[in-house]
Amino acid sequence: MRSQSRKSRSGKRVFTYLIAIVAMGFAGWLGIHALGGKHPLASIPIPLAAPENLPDTPAEWRGRIDYAALDRQLVDLSHRPEMAGLAVAVIEDGELRFVRTYGVADKSTGAPVTPHTLFRWASVSKTAAGALAAALAEDGAVDLDRPVSGWRTSLRLPGGAEERVTVGDLLAQRTGLTKNAYDEKLEEGQSPELLRAALALAPLQCEPGTCHTYQNVAFDTASEILAKAADEPFADAVEARFFRPLGMVSAGYGKAWLTGAKDWAKPHRGAQVRPVKEAYWRVPAAAGVESDIVDFATWMQAMMGKRPDVLPGPVLQLAHRPRVGTGRLYGGALRAATSEAGYGLGWRSFSYGGSRLEGHSGAVEGYRATMIFEPATRTGVVALWNSDWGFPFRIPFTVIDSYHKRADAGWLDLGELPPPTGGAAAASPIAGGPKG
Repeated sequence: MRSQSRKSRSGKRVFTYLIAIVAMGFAGWLGIHALGGKHPLASIPIPLAAPENLPDTPAEWRGRIDYAALDRQLVDLSHRPEMAGLAVAVIEDGELRFVRTYGVADKSTGAPVTPHTLFRWASVSKTAAGALAAALAEDGAVDLDRPVSGWRTSLRLPGGAEERVTVGDLLAQRTGLTKNAYDEKLEEGQSPELLRAALALAPLQCEPGTCHTYQNVAFDTASEILAKAADEPFADAVEARFFRPLGMVSAGYGKAWLTGAKDWAKPHRGAQVRPVKEAYWRVPAAAGVESDIVDFATWMQAMMGKRPDVLPGPVLQLAHRPRVGTGRLYGGALRAATSEAGYGLGWRSFSYGGSRLEGHSGAVEGYRATMIFEPATRTGVVALWNSDWGFPFRIPFTVIDSYHKRADAGWLDLGELPPPTGGAAAASPIAGGPKG
């Protein structure tokens, strides 16, 4: 993202917070009227600080899930040399029932992870883009059936397919391009806009609009479309419409939002602290968000339908409805245990153990994130960790099994892993998730 845009956004944030502080002195809450183009979006009180009464001790863990057993497993997991830090929160029956942090935000200093440590969401960021598209569609500001070319974006597809691939196709990853097309060029520092134009010459996996092929560079065309529809920068639109009304004060976009925080997790590979790389922040719709674990849990609650004042049922239904089938997720035993996977607007769904689960996961260098829940019971997990290891993607499945009182499937059984050697594992037990 351009530095001028970041400066503008930073100024807007400061101005917003100053107004909020003044209002707080009179009433304790600020009601805002966020605008998306000419369409009024929300008038919602915004809390200025995250709640501190977190269920982060054993005395506060109540519910069907065996939280003490989960905590023991997570402690053991956090001691593996492949790990640095880990933050986990559980929503059970729609309520926050468990928040726990483990390990370190920085192995070079020993700084611990706290509930307010910022991590990157990686590809879970796509859920925010999908939600904004659905909200603007409900407002009438976006037609999901309109071809992408109608928005005069930088995207060009082979054979001029941008003339027939719709906005809905784009957000459901139906461009037809080979998986993760041009991600390696993005990582080399090339411009996302120029790469999107160059996709006209990229190879196809299928006829555009006919299958699911996971993308980051192409998916971020959504940031251009939604910015035009909302009449403000994409990141500002998401923050104003969703994050601030939800009280997600730690959530934001861009490298500076992460590294400028007092408490943020450094990326790791084994014992080594890695450089923070800019690449995927330059495709904000695909992978631009960071927050602490508390705000990540708040986002999951809203995605469950617990905040209809911000994310009404029709918006969630539009965003979450599967539009295309996908291949099985993850790898190994977990891949075999899931089925009937689909993709909506930046949103995954699949079946596991007789339950229909939804959410998204993601990976960028030195960070992993997952948000998986069962809509029928409003029970699920968010987890953030600052290493490249894929094993913690199993955490939500252990929690769902515990909620349903199923026998422990051993998803977090470390006995199947090679003995710790003091370095990173040679290979992840399961796939680390799509880049971004």
